[in-house]
Amino acid sequence: MSESVIADFVAGFNASTVDRGEPKKGRIVLSQKRLVLATKATDGGKVTIPLSNIFDVAVGHVPPDLGDFFQSTVTIAFRQENTQHVAAVEADDEKISKFSTVLFKALLNGTPMTVKHPERIGGRVTGEQFLPARLMLKPQAVTFTSEDSSFEIDLSTVTDFEQTRREIKGGVRETLQIRHMRNGQALTSLLATDSSREMSLLGRYLRLEYSDIVDDLAEVELTEDKTELLVAVYSTGDGVSLANVLDTEPSQVTMLLNDLEADGLVASTDAGTELTPKGRIVVSDRLEDVNA
Repeated sequence: MSESVIADFVAGFNASTVDRGEPKKGRIVLSQKRLVLATKATDGGKVTIPLSNIFDVAVGHVPPDLGDFFQSTVTIAFRQENTQHVAAVEADDEKISKFSTVLFKALLNGTPMTVKHPERIGGRVTGEQFLPARLMLKPQAVTFTSEDSSFEIDLSTVTDFEQTRREIKGGVRETLQIRHMRNGQALTSLLATDSSREMSLLGRYLRLEYSDIVDDLAEVELTEDKTELLVAVYSTGDGVSLANVLDTEPSQVTMLLNDLEADGLVASTDAGTELTPKGRIVVSDRLEDVNA
């Protein structure tokens, strides 16, 4: 492999292009152009996948037809000779986490996009125009850089996103609408590309962070008074009494805040009580319902 290698480790793997069954042990080699899965055997146990042929990446999921042998995994969907295939790589949690990150970077870094940021602040349309930009993945964030400026979206602040198709600058493009928070404000940004493949991969990458938060949130039981308190925390500034805003007793507010902190929805900081990413999702959903 003449191009520079960005990941090289030993792991188990299986692929629908070779014999099924228990994962083979071998080298997983990733460059900026291709992914190679290879055993030491000379029985055809080598799979070479050009990165341009990969159209989906899932972390922690293995298709049933690859067997029940895998635990911590990255599953890669790709095309070969006009046929769709899947390959699964198995390793310990740390290796899989690192590998999935560098794989997404290799697939997405430098992707040309058309962005409007922010398209909305709260419910107000900003009037910003679509501008060309390049996508770069960073730890827990995505960055978009144009000739004159750049902006970053912290993935822990994303409260919702939706993939659509919109007419932009005379053509219909794959578009991702991302709702996120910045300095206590709810923002909506639009990200568009001509490539459905790259948009699908970006959506998958964002879901890795977002799904963990949503899964945790599904286990939380929220009463109406707790939800109202979360909205009050979001809406009020320093020095404002939450008890006065909610017209309730301070002791009741304290008890509810303790419950919300135990559920991971608020956190106590030097600046006061703040919403966590899970708390921001609850508030975003409530504000969407109110504005609908």
